[in-house]
Amino acid sequence: MGQKVNPIGLRTALTKNWESRWFADKKTHGRTLFGEWLHEDLAIRKFIKEKFAQAAIARIQIERFANRVRVTIFSARPGVLIGKKGAELDSLKSEIAKLAAGKEVFIEISEIRRAETNAQLVAENIAQQLERRIGFRRAMKRAIQTAMDMGADGIKINCAGRLGGAELAREEQYKEGRVPLHTLKANIDYGFTEASTTAGKIGVKVWICHKDSTEEQDYAVNAKKSKVQKGSARK
Repeated sequence: MGQKVNPIGLRTALTKNWESRWFADKKTHGRTLFGEWLHEDLAIRKFIKEKFAQAAIARIQIERFANRVRVTIFSARPGVLIGKKGAELDSLKSEIAKLAAGKEVFIEISEIRRAETNAQLVAENIAQQLERRIGFRRAMKRAIQTAMDMGADGIKINCAGRLGGAELAREEQYKEGRVPLHTLKANIDYGFTEASTTAGKIGVKVWICHKDSTEEQDYAVNAKKSKVQKGSARK
């Protein structure tokens, strides 16, 4: 039996936060909204990821308040999302409004300045290299070296599948620094994606241990502070 635990799910409510933040009543007008909203969130995330595949999107956070939906996109290339004079942003807002059953949509874009130490972006970068037929060992070792140079406390990369077009599927793993997965207070960032190669799918998993808080955590703290300040100003 496998005993693998998702590092983000394990730390949710301790050091990590939920990607979807809303509360659905058990029944509203004789129907349960939880399932509807959950599928809406999945559709929104899938649409944004597919439409802006080149925007290096690490995470999409969705918040709901009554008939409003706030979508926060964490991207390493925000210019691709915004477009010329914000044209892409306007079309994205109207498309998301259709997926969100006509609710009022607010879009916020947060830039990730250190893409080399974001686990999801590192995993996607390795997957793109594997699709371009770059050697998996070279791609993994280069990603590890770059992350350590950028100040990561430790990094572990795992690739599984028909590596190098081999007949038999196998798993290879490289690690540098400290990645204490059993320590709940450790700031572990986790990312997973799949590379679609000619030989088949190759799964890429990345764990990065940060010394300090990540840019996404800093954004959440600043957002909370601004809400508190607005509330005290109203009083």
